[in-house]
Amino acid sequence: MRVASDGLPPLSEVLQTHGLQPKKALGQNFLLDLNITGRIAKLAGDLSGCDVVEIGPGPGGLTRALLAAGARRVVAIERDTRCLPALENIAAHWPGRLQVIEADALTVDFIGLVEPGARIVANLPYNVGTELLIRWLSCEGWPPHWSSLTLMFQREVAQRIVAQTGDKAYGRLSVLAGWRCNARILFDLPPQAFTPPPKVFSSVVSLTPRSVIEHVPLDALQSITAAAFGQRRKMLRRSLSSLGGEDLLQDAGIVPTLRGEALGISDFCALARALEARNP
Repeated sequence: MRVASDGLPPLSEVLQTHGLQPKKALGQNFLLDLNITGRIAKLAGDLSGCDVVEIGPGPGGLTRALLAAGARRVVAIERDTRCLPALENIAAHWPGRLQVIEADALTVDFIGLVEPGARIVANLPYNVGTELLIRWLSCEGWPPHWSSLTLMFQREVAQRIVAQTGDKAYGRLSVLAGWRCNARILFDLPPQAFTPPPKVFSSVVSLTPRSVIEHVPLDALQSITAAAFGQRRKMLRRSLSSLGGEDLLQDAGIVPTLRGEALGISDFCALARALEARNP
């Protein structure tokens, strides 16, 4: 039997052994190149003194890279029962360092499972990636329980996360991510890097929490950004009419003829505070 550099079988053989064919319904696109998974693990930072949370490990390519990179412990959340035997083999190879949780990541609160300062590293399933990111960015306490996010997204989503004021991709996700984190794209991957190849390019994104943020009510910020970007071509006095329109904009010191993509994060924070003050 062939073995990879970590002493386990190549991932192509793991798929054959366990009959693992990616399921479209689960948003699965397996990353089988251990050089790429190793690169992701390296870019996630020093893993030796922290726990790592991985979402959707599949056959375990990234899981293996994280453990080989020295992660103290990996908590892998996988809903596809077909993948569990392959993950059990990895757990046996690194005794006591891999905990596999069979569950839908959208239903798991991992805070009680890992120590503060945990890193989240994942090739996220495309169908839940954005929702998971918003949940991690929207937690009540800040700084959060996690110390960094190193995540794979469709490139279009990645561009929205890192977009700046005035960029074509700038929107609600850009404001939320930029408000609470420093975000950057680490590298891109072509469709051919995955099995099966998706129809789009992918990007690995790094997000690290800002130590100091503007304290604004999250619900108000979400309402403001939803209205401002829901009708992108309209001036703010029209798109925010249901929230107070020109009066609200005057309270926040924002020119009413601007459009949402022209505002910086501090402007959106000022609008959220003004909205909260109008609706105590």
